Amino acid sequence: MKKISQLKEDIHRSHLKISLAIVLVLKTDDLSSLPYQMSLYFGGCYSAFFSTFELLLLVFKYCALPYPVGYLFSEVVLLIFLAFLEYFRLFLGKKGNLTERRLAVGISLTLSVPALVGGLYFLLWQTYVLRVEILILALHLLFLSCQSLFGLFLLLQLSQ
Repeated sequence: MKKISQLKEDIHRSHLKISLAIVLVLKTDDLSSLPYQMSLYFGGCYSAFFSTFELLLLVFKYCALPYPVGYLFSEVVLLIFLAFLEYFRLFLGKKGNLTERRLAVGISLTLSVPALVGGLYFLLWQTYVLRVEILILALHLLFLSCQSLFGLFLLLQLSQ
């Protein structure tokens, strides 16, 4: 009989410990955004793919199409600048989200504007735009817009 009452008491104590642990886990003041972090992570993976694929397409277009003198160099320089801008923007967004710093998230959102302009250049104003580029640039701009939207929500949440 004593063992059963001891067992019930142990179960009750362990149940209280588990309940307390659940309450502590659920009651956090963590303001970082999981959707924003995920969109930045997957956007970074896609950005690496996009930059590599676009560089290969530029080489293909230079070999297969009559490119005006000097245009290829400027488009390669713009692509490299866009790749570094994306890396810096994504880095600031991830760090700002995890450390809950408004300044880093705000700078990341501000850098979304030149990234958008660079994407629109490759979509609309590039010397030659292939159909496959329209698809990969549309995905790039979709990632950019989702990241910007989640970043704005996070910035509003951090401001409160």
